[in-house]
Amino acid sequence: MFFVIALVYSSVGFGGGSSYLALFALFALSFYSIRSNALVCNIAVVSGSLYWFVKKGYFYGKAFFPFIVTSVPMAYLGATYRLSEQWFFILLGIILVISSVFLIGQTKYSEISNNKTTSPYLLCFLGLIIGFVSGLVGVGGGVFLAPILYYINWGTPKKIASLSCAFIFVNSIAGLIGLIVSGTLELSFPMTFLLLCSVILGGQIGIRISLKNLSSIVLKRITALLIFIIGMRVLLINGLELM
Repeated sequence: MFFVIALVYSSVGFGGGSSYLALFALFALSFYSIRSNALVCNIAVVSGSLYWFVKKGYFYGKAFFPFIVTSVPMAYLGATYRLSEQWFFILLGIILVISSVFLIGQTKYSEISNNKTTSPYLLCFLGLIIGFVSGLVGVGGGVFLAPILYYINWGTPKKIASLSCAFIFVNSIAGLIGLIVSGTLELSFPMTFLLLCSVILGGQIGIRISLKNLSSIVLKRITALLIFIIGMRVLLINGLELM
C-alpha cells in the first residue's frame, strides 16, 4: 500500500504524508510513531522527485523563497508541540478529510497553465499556516498548497508540482528536527527500513510517469475517496470515540 501511495503522489509532486498517516492510524501504532514514520517516508519520496524536477529545469528557486521563509520555522514549531493522543487523532481526522477535498480540487485545476503574479505576502501567509499544520500533524503540506496555487493560477502544473515537492521536503525535514528536539521521534528499524524501500521505489516510478505526461487524475480521485473514508473513521473512532 505504501508503494502504491508513493507512486500516485509522487506523480503530482507530493510525498504521500496524508495517506501514510491514514494507513498508520488503522494499525494502532503510537501517535509519535505515526508522525515520525510519515515524515521519514515523505522525505524519501520527495527528495528523489525533487532531483528530477531540478534536472529537467522545472524548479525555480527564486519562486520558492517566499514559501519557506515562514513555513520552515512554523513546521519546526508545530512538530515540537506535544499533543494529547486524543487531540492528535481529532486533528489527524480533520486534516485527512480536508486533504481529500483538496486533492479532488486539485484534479479540477490540473490543466491550468498560465502564470499569474501573486502577492509575496499572501505566499508567506500560506507558508506560515500550512507549515504549522504540517509540523503539528506530520505531513509535508503539499496536498494543501498545490490546490491553492492551481486555484489562484500561480503557475504551470509542473512548476507547481516541483514547488510542492520542495515545500514538502524542507517542511518534513523541519518537522523531523522538531520531533528530535522535543524527544518524540519514534522509529522502528525493521518497519521503517521496509517502508522506505517501498516508497523510494514507488516514488521513482511515479515521478517518471509525471515527466512523461501520463494522467493520474483517476488514481488521485480514488485516493482522495479512500483518505476521506479513513479520515472520518479516525475522527469518529480514534478521536471522538463515538463508535
